[in-house]
Amino acid sequence: MTAPQRYPTKPLELWKKAKELREKYYLDYARAKEKGGIRWSGSAWALDAIPEGLGTDVYALTGEPYAATVAHDAKFNKQCQDAAEAAGFARDLCAYMRTYWGSIYINKYIFGGEFPKPDFNFQTQICCSHSKWYQHAALLEKVPSFFIDVGVGPHKDLDEARITYVANQGLDAIKWMEGATGRTYNDELFIEAVKNEMRSTSLWAEICALNKAVPAPLDEKTMYSLYVLATLNKAKRWCADFYAELRDEVAERVKSGIAAVGNERCRVMSDTQPPWAFLKIFRYLEEFGAVSIGSLYTFGLEGIWETKPDGTWGPRTTPMDKGVEIKTREQAMRLYVEWNLSKPQWQHFYDPRLKTEMMKTIVREWKVDGVMLHLNRGCEGLSIGIMENRLGLAAAGIPVMTFEGNMGDDREFDMVRTQNRVDSFMETLGLKRSFVHA
Repeated sequence: MTAPQRYPTKPLELWKKAKELREKYYLDYARAKEKGGIRWSGSAWALDAIPEGLGTDVYALTGEPYAATVAHDAKFNKQCQDAAEAAGFARDLCAYMRTYWGSIYINKYIFGGEFPKPDFNFQTQICCSHSKWYQHAALLEKVPSFFIDVGVGPHKDLDEARITYVANQGLDAIKWMEGATGRTYNDELFIEAVKNEMRSTSLWAEICALNKAVPAPLDEKTMYSLYVLATLNKAKRWCADFYAELRDEVAERVKSGIAAVGNERCRVMSDTQPPWAFLKIFRYLEEFGAVSIGSLYTFGLEGIWETKPDGTWGPRTTPMDKGVEIKTREQAMRLYVEWNLSKPQWQHFYDPRLKTEMMKTIVREWKVDGVMLHLNRGCEGLSIGIMENRLGLAAAGIPVMTFEGNMGDDREFDMVRTQNRVDSFMETLGLKRSFVHA
């Protein structure tokens, strides 16, 4: 029995291009040395505009997206996890970190061949695992590393001294990179990269804001394949240009009433990384007519937001759109640092109440009926304070369910148990499954 379709649907026209860009990114990194280029590795939260000043042939490998890609391949992921555990690392450490290390230990790259060693590691420190992740990777690979401390408190308390503290580290990183690579730094390339990143992250927020529409033009499972481009290298022009195209297509979908889920009758939101090996849980939601419109994770891992004059949440206005002309390395660094310190997903590291308030904003503005919290054992950073978030949402009268799992270790996710919890949650929302597989 198939549920009646309430809204028209059609595939995303840019879907193929998104997949091609992602594949090209990983292959470019692997082949960079063939062209005399530079490779560096760090997290999706590294300040990746900074290495761009080393030249036009600089390629990055961001660890979390790489490990999430590995998590889709159960056999390869098990090899990586087993190797990390055999080296003495416990299963309660970051699952992404263990997968990344394991890929180095077995010397295999998920896209084929040996694991491509970077020329250096470059990392920010806000999550409890970040610096240790690349400190150990550097020991295994015998490459130099540079770390920037960005843990200066929530953006609402930001002042000039805190910006200066982080910006000075960024300027020191430039000098360090020149010494590590033997290249002369190009300020114009850096300034261009800063502008690209600001465009990318503001545009992604704008795309997510379009999902306030009913019906939602995008579902979260699809959004995972789109936001990931910003986690790869948001400071590249190709990323910003793609998001401009995507923004236009999603805006047209809203105008035409095109739905991600044709039988949408309920809107939910999730939280933190999903269990990557079990994304079919989002398709299971659709059998109830439920669409996951996104999450603070999907919106704010890379999207940069601001409160608009009318009090709603929207994409942050870039300095360029305010008429600011960026002329010097020092000016660019300060603007760049302040921009990143406003990242929504960094705020809850200091106080879970900040995250709760942002989640309540999403519930209100995206017309969410219920919240699904992933008690993610694989990520200490984004799961910190999650039960306080649950209490805060429940106190506001928002229906909440929790389910246990791990974004990068499929041994810690029970699909049947999770489906049973979804069944019960949907029943509390007054929904029953309207699609049964033959």
